[in-house]
Amino acid sequence: MEPTNKIALITGGSRGLGKNAALKIAQKGNDVIVTYRSKKEEADEVVKEIEALGLKAAALQLDTSKASTFAGFNEQLTTTLQQKWNRDSFDFLINNAGIDAASPFAQTTEEDFDNLFNVHFKGVYFLTQTLLTTIADGGRIINISTGLTRFATPGYAAYASMKGAIEVFTKYLAKELGSRGIAANLVAPGIIETDFTKRAFDSHPQMHDFISSITALGRPGQPDDIGGVIAFLCTEDARWINAQRIEASGGMFL
Repeated sequence: MEPTNKIALITGGSRGLGKNAALKIAQKGNDVIVTYRSKKEEADEVVKEIEALGLKAAALQLDTSKASTFAGFNEQLTTTLQQKWNRDSFDFLINNAGIDAASPFAQTTEEDFDNLFNVHFKGVYFLTQTLLTTIADGGRIINISTGLTRFATPGYAAYASMKGAIEVFTKYLAKELGSRGIAANLVAPGIIETDFTKRAFDSHPQMHDFISSITALGRPGQPDDIGGVIAFLCTEDARWINAQRIEASGGMFL
């Protein structure tokens, strides 16, 4: 592994899919900044794992549902970049932070809708906007979507709608930032067994077998199935991929 002298910022990188992606990105030789909402000790552990690879890492607190805090976060980020890397920019933005609030359409509350909107669409939109002056020319933006924008599973109307908006948004990012050499893509996982989906798997014991039965590769996804895809999009081999939706679902509902 050769250091790339590139820096990735991944939101929600302290656990689950975000942690896996952070480690996979580091294994490609990139330094990493992870954000966490409340569990600093988990984020610090990710930093230690990345530093054990001989790379630099940092953890910053960020609640992606609160757009009013983004300007202050960008100032904190800039200070960290200057102090730890002697830079005023970073190269890869991975908008990964997310929450779950599954409910049938008829039972979705306005509060649940707003919470999903603030994290999965408004937060991604305005955090990316805020960080535009800090993302280096020639950088990458990677957004996270879901297989649920291609197939419909009852209970996820609001969640999938937010992700559908992100898919459109990603195309506009690619179009409007192309003059700076910034590519924007999104990765759409299928069902992944993480703490994000633990409640669903625990409350529906038959879910594992059902997911396996409708997935061509015969099992639910694991974080390792996704983190490497995200990391690949941060490499030079992916430099000509732009405005694309890359579904990594093992072939669900084919």
